[in-house]
Amino acid sequence: MPVSRRDFFGGVAALSALATIPAARAADAAKRIMVYGDSNTWGYIGVLSGSTTRFPAEVRWPGVLRAALGAGYEVIEEGLSARTTDVADPTLPQISGAGLDGTAYLPAALATHLPLDLIVIMLGTNDVKKMFNRSAMRIALGMGRLVDIVAQTKGGVGTTYPAPKVLVVSPPPLGNVQPADRADRFGGADGVAKIKALPALYEAIAKSAGAEFLDGGKFTRTDGVDGVHLTPDNHKALGLGIAKKAKEILG
Repeated sequence: MPVSRRDFFGGVAALSALATIPAARAADAAKRIMVYGDSNTWGYIGVLSGSTTRFPAEVRWPGVLRAALGAGYEVIEEGLSARTTDVADPTLPQISGAGLDGTAYLPAALATHLPLDLIVIMLGTNDVKKMFNRSAMRIALGMGRLVDIVAQTKGGVGTTYPAPKVLVVSPPPLGNVQPADRADRFGGADGVAKIKALPALYEAIAKSAGAEFLDGGKFTRTDGVDGVHLTPDNHKALGLGIAKKAKEILG
């Protein structure tokens, strides 16, 4: 059936209107933030023994961050218990694939969630475990590898998105780690000292890589019953501190 002049030009007008939608959405789109961390990003409720659960979404620091930022921001959670910066953990074989090595999973996580405006990375607590025998400097170099991955993983799979900005967050210092076997696993006094050394090293790494830095210990510590994990109050303080910094970075 022949297409009338009216129908033809009406169709052209409709297509022209559709063509403007991506640009309009790009202008109005929420700023997208992905948080990448370990059990304290996942929301692990500290216990002295046995298994546990996670805090509700609104209690976890990424949820506090989301609420504090308000409209115009989207927060994507990528937290995994026992995740390290860049070392494999052979004690948890049930986590297959990329496992607990933060550098192994990060490229896929980035590509999954593009487009992204900011990546917040808070890792390093698990790196102090005695079995890894890592110095604070070596842990900081692991963080540096993560920052480099973000800078190099552009476009995802078949897209042309730019690399997001990066905010490096040094983890809060360990509390009184309990019980004794957990304290030993996290390196005892040596592990506590390594965590305390990370802020200065992370700040230097971030500066050299063109990333932003925030000291999580300025806002809270790990007051959970096990001395490793955050309480609801800790999550709130950390989330609010990161929200303020994120707004400074993204405007």
